[in-house]
Amino acid sequence: MPLNILKLCVGSDSIEDLEEWIESCLEDRRRKGEPLEHWHTTRMVPTRGAEIVDGGSLYWVIKGNVQCRQRITEIRPFTDADGIGRCRLMLDRTIVRTEWQPRRAFQGWRYLKQEDAPADLGKGRAGLAEMSPKLRAELAELGLL
Repeated sequence: MPLNILKLCVGSDSIEDLEEWIESCLEDRRRKGEPLEHWHTTRMVPTRGAEIVDGGSLYWVIKGNVQCRQRITEIRPFTDADGIGRCRLMLDRTIVRTEWQPRRAFQGWRYLKQEDAPADLGKGRAGLAEMSPKLRAELAELGLL
C-alpha cells in the first residue's frame, strides 16, 4: 500500500495559486532550457522512499485544509551549494483535488497513511472543484465541506 506525504503549501491561498506557481516555475525552466520537471525541495529525505514512490502522493494543506494532492514519481536526494543535504520530491504536474480535511499547522512534512488520506473528488462531487476558492473556503469554515 502506498505511503503519502503531508505538507503545508506555504504562500498559496488556494489550489489556483498553487497551479499558477507551478506554471511559473515550469515557464522559468523552459526559458532557461532546463528539463520541464516539477519538484518540491525539502530538507529531510524520507526513509520510507520505496513506499512513497510506489503510488504515493504529496497532499497539500492550504489554509488549514488538505485540498489537493500530486503524485510523487521519484525522490532525489542532493547536496545544495552550502553543503546541506536536501531532497527533491519529483511531482506529477497534475493536481488532483480532494475532499477537504482540516489540519493544524506543523513544520516540515509528515507521513500520511493511505487510509487516513482524504478521498479524491469523484464524479458526484466534481462541482466542488469548480466552485470559487472564496466559496469553498466559506463552506469549509462552516463545516460543510
